[in-house]
Amino acid sequence: MNNLKIERDGRVVTVRLHRPHVLNALSSELLSELLGALRPLDEDSEVGCFVVTGSEKVFAAGADIKEMATKTAVDMAAEDYFAAWEDFADLRTPKIAAVNGHALGGGCELAMMCDLVIAGESAVFGQPEIRLGVIPGIGGTQRLTRLVGRAKAMDLVLTGRTMDAREAEQSGLVSRVVPDERVLPEALQAAATVAAYGRTAIRTARECVDRALETGLRDGIRYERRVFHALFATHDQKEGMNAFLEKRAPRFTGR
Repeated sequence: MNNLKIERDGRVVTVRLHRPHVLNALSSELLSELLGALRPLDEDSEVGCFVVTGSEKVFAAGADIKEMATKTAVDMAAEDYFAAWEDFADLRTPKIAAVNGHALGGGCELAMMCDLVIAGESAVFGQPEIRLGVIPGIGGTQRLTRLVGRAKAMDLVLTGRTMDAREAEQSGLVSRVVPDERVLPEALQAAATVAAYGRTAIRTARECVDRALETGLRDGIRYERRVFHALFATHDQKEGMNAFLEKRAPRFTGR
């Protein structure tokens, strides 16, 4: 692959964006490689979590402007440009973003597609597309608003300003802030924890949390309750509860 480096350690798969010459700008080729690599792993019962990261200095500085600059509105509509990024967001395996440095534009949107965002103290987030005469196009206006609220989203989108890791954590965009050198180790440790649990329960748990952003409270609670009931048909529910009663570590199988 030209744009990614992928490593697997047990049930955890680490995806490192690798386009250093353009600060890990997100291109169509990168997305094609990303989906080509992760789709089969998403179906692999021995994979429990993905970690997405960049370099020590930059997560991703945005989408690939050079690739887009000469396109027309007809080109963009005909290609349904950026639509395939939702295929990444829809992968059912939990995704953790390990962010050092800049996560701007498409980089910020990529982080928001993940289920947890672990950021270094020097990380910087923002949606500066307005400076280019456009708006966020990979879900920035939608996910950002749901995560940080209308007031903060309007501030970032309309002014194009950035926010540091602490502000991002306080606003609800970032899950944890750690020293820069601890970002990837912390993400890998969290991924190993997630991957050790029952695959069915983990997948349905993240779906339930996402559902909370899309439905009213009553419908969301009903959906959660039905999923909770359904998990009592799994081997992992019996194993987890029996292990608790027997005071031993559970042995989850994903069934």
